[in-house]
Amino acid sequence: MNNPNKHRLRRTMMFLNCQKPGLIKDPYVYKPDSIMLDLEDAVAEKEKDAARFSLYHALQEIDYRETERVVRINGLDTDLWQEDIRCAVAGGCDSIRIPKTETADDVRRVEHAIKEAEKEFGRPEGSVLIMAAIESARGVINAMQICDSSERLFGIALSGGDYSRDLQITISGTGVEFVGARQHMIIAARAAKIQCFDTVWTDLDNMEGFRKEVETIHAMGFDGKSIINPRQIPVVHEIYTPKEKDIIFAEKVVREIDEKKAQGIGVFTVDGKMIDIAFYDGAKRTIALAKASGIYKGDL
Repeated sequence: MNNPNKHRLRRTMMFLNCQKPGLIKDPYVYKPDSIMLDLEDAVAEKEKDAARFSLYHALQEIDYRETERVVRINGLDTDLWQEDIRCAVAGGCDSIRIPKTETADDVRRVEHAIKEAEKEFGRPEGSVLIMAAIESARGVINAMQICDSSERLFGIALSGGDYSRDLQITISGTGVEFVGARQHMIIAARAAKIQCFDTVWTDLDNMEGFRKEVETIHAMGFDGKSIINPRQIPVVHEIYTPKEKDIIFAEKVVREIDEKKAQGIGVFTVDGKMIDIAFYDGAKRTIALAKASGIYKGDL
């Protein structure tokens, strides 16, 4: 499968309740990289059908512009998720998010349902991607198998609320309770060459704490953060915006590697640092982040 959107930039993924049409009609104005159109926990049981109706028409009728449209389906232990997938794929979503993922088989079940929906509604095979939310100790332990489960899987995400309940702990605000899960998940995702996303920060009155957490997960290597409010978007995007010196260095690395490869040279120095082909992807990502942030003026 070769979906060009699999490795797109996803710094921010904003949750939106499909039960409330006013929330999903124009979130692109805030410029999140992705929106998470939620059919699961945010939607009351008696409103599931109404939420699907709103979802379908939003996907069909609203131009979300450059914003990726991800749909969080109901859990695989319910009788709702298959119809959620049919509705989302028929509407034209970009990706499906699986809640409470614990095994590779969970991903494969969803993949099969997506394939059937693509056929049913005339969408190209492979056009709908998958992400898996990990929300339990078992899911964290099985992260590597989950990451390797499907070519459609573009990333995994930590869901801190359910994870903390499963571990029988409380969320402290310091992040200490998530260190093990975060590190394990980012290693698994990088081994599988997919993306990894951090959990939401729910205390909207503590923006300083939010900033510190985003700085931490950025340093750990996460690709982005799940968010619940537009006010959080500028903070994440600022922290994920490369500094000018990093952009200049990345440009030098890309140009030098491109030139030296043509000459058959594998190792060389840039600004006194030993560089080889292993630095190439990181340098390209720095430039891509600079472009997404609107500050890149180069020609790479």
